[in-house]
Amino acid sequence: MNKRLVALPFLGLALIAAKPAPPPATPPVSVMAVPAAVAADPANRWTLELSNGGKVVIQLRPDLAPQHVYRIQQLSAAGFYNGLVFHRVIPGFMAQGGDPMGTGEGGSKLPNVPAEFNDLPHVRGVTSMARADDPNSANSQFFIMLGPRFVLDHKYSGFGRVIEGMAAIDAIAVGEPPEQPTRIVRASIGGPLPAPPVVAVAAAPAPPAAPSAEQAAAPAAAGPTEETPPAPEPAPPAAEPVAPPPAEPAEAPPQEAPTPQ
Repeated sequence: MNKRLVALPFLGLALIAAKPAPPPATPPVSVMAVPAAVAADPANRWTLELSNGGKVVIQLRPDLAPQHVYRIQQLSAAGFYNGLVFHRVIPGFMAQGGDPMGTGEGGSKLPNVPAEFNDLPHVRGVTSMARADDPNSANSQFFIMLGPRFVLDHKYSGFGRVIEGMAAIDAIAVGEPPEQPTRIVRASIGGPLPAPPVVAVAAAPAPPAAPSAEQAAAPAAAGPTEETPPAPEPAPPAAEPVAPPPAEPAEAPPQEAPTPQ
């Protein structure tokens, strides 16, 4: 028997075993993990001192919602939140505050913030921005989750999570509104106000192209049909122009967190 032939299968096995193992797959990075640079910046630590004696520290996430985080930092640095109440607190759902009117219908004088929906899940301790029906109507009101509500994901802009003092959040007075609401005595960030985030601006639409010679020679569109009501006759001019009275400022749209489901 040829011993060399017998050894061939074993040589094949050895060659197979000698192949390098494929590199291990890189585990996905959880969105709950805070990037080191974000955690190292003291301006990304938002502290709420409450009237119930508690102190809450929230880790802000500019990597997920930069414009919302900057709004929180900006208003806190200006003292906007000091003295405001948690006007809507639903057990097991969320505690909402940040309205200077204390009714859920107010906001700051700054323009609204466009939506920054992200993958941060609305679990206990996550802090998100309240808004009206318009997704781009967030302004100053926020809510802190008391329990998980994944139905809110990608519908509200989460911008942080409580890392210290969740017991103080649990102790916030309950109600819509509470009889004796819990107040934010002082809201502050741990460092100086950072520079505004750089946001990409959408390119302006291109102007319409000039009509071709064929299009210019085409007949004009038909006039109004019978279905279109005639335009009203212009009113006679007034003898003297009267300056209109100054318009009253419109109230900000209601800023409401969703109804629990």
